[in-house]
Amino acid sequence: MASRGTTETSKLKQNLEEQLDRLMQQLQDLEECREELDADEYEETKKETLEQLSEINDSLKKIMSGDMTLVDELSGMQLAIQAAISQAFKTPEVIRMFAKKQPRQLRTKLAEMDRDLMVGKLARDLYTQQKVEILTALRKLGEKLTPDDEAFLAANAGAALSQFERVSTDLG
Repeated sequence: MASRGTTETSKLKQNLEEQLDRLMQQLQDLEECREELDADEYEETKKETLEQLSEINDSLKKIMSGDMTLVDELSGMQLAIQAAISQAFKTPEVIRMFAKKQPRQLRTKLAEMDRDLMVGKLARDLYTQQKVEILTALRKLGEKLTPDDEAFLAANAGAALSQFERVSTDLG
């Protein structure tokens, strides 16, 4: 998202204009076909169209008042954090659970990995990489790690994860 929202804002404006044009055309068509429709069908269709116009109007009010924007100062920080995470974490599933603040799911994933390692279903190097990612994510989410987990993390954390620790601490 190098555009920092300018492309998205342009697309949002275009979509709103197209939706407005479509609804206005729908109202015009409805008036032209009024004689062909029964009264209930006409009233129901007109009511639905006006409700949709009202929803667009509400969205425009929110955008204009600043309650709804595509880019703000916080999203800039979020982009920095995401960039740091993407360099540190290689496992999309861990990135997703970290972003959604799901420590229970991260612990479940860790337990599954422990089991898979024991039965030979997961290679040791992949296990180590993913366990370091999960433990780092858990720590950043404020979860308490066992002394064994802390020792594992200290022994296996790489430069990318150390950089992530520094960046996220500086932003926090």
